[in-house]
Amino acid sequence: MTDNIIVEDVSLPELKAGLADGSIALVDVREPNEWAAGRIPGASLNALSVFNTAALPAPAPGKRIVLHCRSGKRSVTALGLAQAGGREDVRAHFTGGMLEWQGAGGQVLQG
Repeated sequence: MTDNIIVEDVSLPELKAGLADGSIALVDVREPNEWAAGRIPGASLNALSVFNTAALPAPAPGKRIVLHCRSGKRSVTALGLAQAGGREDVRAHFTGGMLEWQGAGGQVLQG
């Protein structure tokens, strides 16, 4: 499945800029327990174990949907699921995931 998917990597500076200016809709594909332990402000949850393409944000002009997980592996899997489900506009993932976000001192919300 991962052979035919389109993957666009988003760097930490790109993610921060996109969250700040509203041009990125961030979707966390980690599990609910991981989400509760800490999440990136502004992200929505669509856990990989119950991934629902229909629950992704609607396409919008000037808005890029970016998926993320802990380290970048599950987000690529979710990209494949989204594209297989007809969401060809969902192509981007934050490669460093929560590990890079937290390592760089990014704000983390709990609960």
